[in-house]
Amino acid sequence: MNNLQALLQRFKNQSLVILFCIITLGLTSFLLLISHVRPIKYDVELLSISDQTIYSPITIEDKVATYKKRQEAAARVEDVYKYEENYTQNRIDIVNSIFDIVEEVTNENVKSSQSINGQALIKKEINQVKEKLPDDIRKNFEDDLISSLLKSSTEQLNIAKASLNTAINNVMSDEITTNQIEEARANLRTELSYVSVNPGLKDAMINIGEFAIVPNYFFDADVTKERKRLESEAVDSVYILQGQVLVKVGETITKEKYDQLKLVGLIKNNQSVQPYVGLILLIGVLLYFVLKQTESLKENDNNYIVAYFGIVIFTLLILKIVSLFQKIEFSGLVYVAPVAIGTLLIKFLLGNRYLMVTAIIFSICGSIMFNEEVNGAINYSTGIYILFSSIAVLFLNEERNKRSMIIHAGVLISLVNIATLSALMLIRNGQYSSVEIGIYLLMGLISGILSSVITMGILPFVEDSFGMVSSFKLVELGSPNHPLLRKILLEAPGTYHHSIMVANLAEAACEAIGANGLLARVGSYYHDIGKTNNSGFFIENQMGGHNPHDRIKPLQSKDIIFRHVSDGVKILKKYNLPKDIIDIAAEHHGTTLLKYFYYKEKEVNPEVKEIDFRYPGPKAHTKESAIVGIADSVEAAVRSLKDPDMEKIEELVSAIMNDRLNDGQFAMCELNLKELHIIEKSLCETLQGTFHSRIQYPDER
Repeated sequence: MNNLQALLQRFKNQSLVILFCIITLGLTSFLLLISHVRPIKYDVELLSISDQTIYSPITIEDKVATYKKRQEAAARVEDVYKYEENYTQNRIDIVNSIFDIVEEVTNENVKSSQSINGQALIKKEINQVKEKLPDDIRKNFEDDLISSLLKSSTEQLNIAKASLNTAINNVMSDEITTNQIEEARANLRTELSYVSVNPGLKDAMINIGEFAIVPNYFFDADVTKERKRLESEAVDSVYILQGQVLVKVGETITKEKYDQLKLVGLIKNNQSVQPYVGLILLIGVLLYFVLKQTESLKENDNNYIVAYFGIVIFTLLILKIVSLFQKIEFSGLVYVAPVAIGTLLIKFLLGNRYLMVTAIIFSICGSIMFNEEVNGAINYSTGIYILFSSIAVLFLNEERNKRSMIIHAGVLISLVNIATLSALMLIRNGQYSSVEIGIYLLMGLISGILSSVITMGILPFVEDSFGMVSSFKLVELGSPNHPLLRKILLEAPGTYHHSIMVANLAEAACEAIGANGLLARVGSYYHDIGKTNNSGFFIENQMGGHNPHDRIKPLQSKDIIFRHVSDGVKILKKYNLPKDIIDIAAEHHGTTLLKYFYYKEKEVNPEVKEIDFRYPGPKAHTKESAIVGIADSVEAAVRSLKDPDMEKIEELVSAIMNDRLNDGQFAMCELNLKELHIIEKSLCETLQGTFHSRIQYPDER
C-alpha cells in the first residue's frame, strides 16, 4: 500500500497528469459527439418504397442536376440569324452590270451592223456579251436570254432594268433563308408579271431576276454558341441543402432520388471517413485552446487540473443526457439544459480566467449534440444560446460573504437565457404561438435556476473530493465559531489576536495586486494553529510572565518554534481543512532563518551552521501564501518596535521585504517586483495602530 501511494505521489508531480487529463477529455468528447456526426446509412433499393422520411446530412452540389438544368437552359436559346442588308445592293449592281454590258456590246456593233447579216451579228454580239460576263454569271444564262436582251430596244431595256431593280429591292428587303429562296423568286415573278415589255425580254428579266435573288438571312453559329454559353452559365448550381427532405415516407425511390441519396453518402455501401476526421480535427483545436488557457494550472496542485477537466467532462455528460431526449416531438429541448453548471463551478473554484474557453467548448459541443437529428449538422442557434448562458457568470458581482451569490447567479443566467431566446426568435422571424413563446422562455428561466440549484448542491462535494476551496467555504472557515478558531482563542489568545492582525494585512495586500484576499485572510486565521500545543513558548501568549526560552538552550527553543509549523499542518489535516489553508500554514515561514535564536546560539557556539536554524520549508508556492508569510513577519517585527512611527514602520517593512527577496523566499511563487512594491505600500498603509510589546530583534552582526 505504501509503495502504491509512493508511486501515485511520484506520478502526481509529473506533467503527465495534465497530458492524461487532455487525452481523457479528448476521448470523452469524441465518444459523446461521434453519434452526432456518424453518417446515417439506409438500406434502400432503386424503385423501392421508402418506409421513412430521409433528410440530407450535408450541403452539397448536385452536379448531375446542375448539368441537366444548364443543358435545358441552353436548349431554350433560339438560333441566331444575321440579315445581310448589303446583299440587295450587290445583286442589283450585278443586274445593272448585265444590262450595261448588253448596251455596250450593242453600241460597239452599230457601225458593222450594215455589212453583216442579222443572224451573224446576233451571234457575234452574244459571244461578246459572254466574254464580258464573269464565269459564274455566264453559265447561268442561255444564248436565247442574251439574244432577247440584244434584240430589245433601248427603251425596252431601260424599262426592264428599272423594273428588275425595283422588284429585286422589294423582294430582298425581306429576310430570305435558304429554305425561303423559291418563295422569294415566286414573289419576284409576280412583281415582274405586270411589266409591259415584249415576251422574250420578260422571260429574260425573270431569268436574270431569279438569278439575282439569293438568301440574305444566315444562321450565325458563333453568336448562337455564345448566347447558349451565357444562358447556361447564368443558371445557378443546384444544391442539396443540409436538412432538405430527399425522400418522403411512402415515396418511390426513383433513379434521381437514389442518385441524390448516394451523393450525400446515405447509401449503406457508401462509406466515408470524412466526418470522423473532421471531428478529430475540431476536438484537437479545442484541446489546444484548453491547454494554452489552463497552462497556469500547472503551477498549482494537480487537484486543480483534475478538477477543471472533471467539471468540463461532467457538464458535457449533462448535455449528452439531455440530447438523448431529442426524439421527443418538441424542438428546443436544449434550452432547459443546466449548461451553466460548469462555468459556475469553475468561477467559484478557479476564478474567471478559464471561463471563456470553457464556454466555447460547451457551445461547440452543444451545437453538434443538438443538431436536430441531422448528423454532422451544426445548430448555430443552440451554440449561441449555450455560449451566452455559459459566459453570463462573468458579469456576476462578487459577494464573497453570501452564499446567496449562487442564487443571484441563477437569476442572472435566467435573464440572459430569456434575452438570448427572445433575440433568436425575432431574428428567425418565425411564426410562434403564444404558448410556444411562453414555453421557450420558461425553459430558459428553468435552465438558469436549475444551474444554480445543482451547483449549490454539488459544490461542497467537489470541494471535498479535490481538496479545493471556494469563497463560500472560506466564509464558513472564517467564522469565529469554527472549532479551531475557538481553540486558538481559548488556548493561545495572543496568537489569535496576532492572526487577526496578520489577516487584515494579508487581505489588503492580496486585493491590491488582484490575488485572493479572502483566502489570505482565512489562511492567516489558521497559519499559527500549531502554537496551541505550546502556546506559552510564544511571546504573544506570555502576558508579561517569564519567558521559558530563558531556561533552555537555543537549539531546544528552535525545535519548539519550528514544531508549530508541522503541528499546525497535522491539526489542519485532522480537521479536514482545504489544502490551500494547509499550504499557507506549511509555507508561511518558508526556509527563513530563525535569527533570534541563531545569533543567541552563535554567541556560545561560533561554529553553528545557519542551515540548522532555517525553517524546513517548503517555500511559498502561491501569492497568497507568500503574502501571509510577509504579513506575519511584518506584524511581529512592528510590535517589537518602541514608539513606532510611519517612518520606522516603512523602513522595517522595506527591510523585511528585501531580506525575503534576497533570501530567495519568492522563487517558487509568481510575485514580481512590481507586485512586491504594491504589497509593501499596502502593508505600510494598513499598519496604523498600537501594537503590543514584543522582544527586540537584534541587528545582524
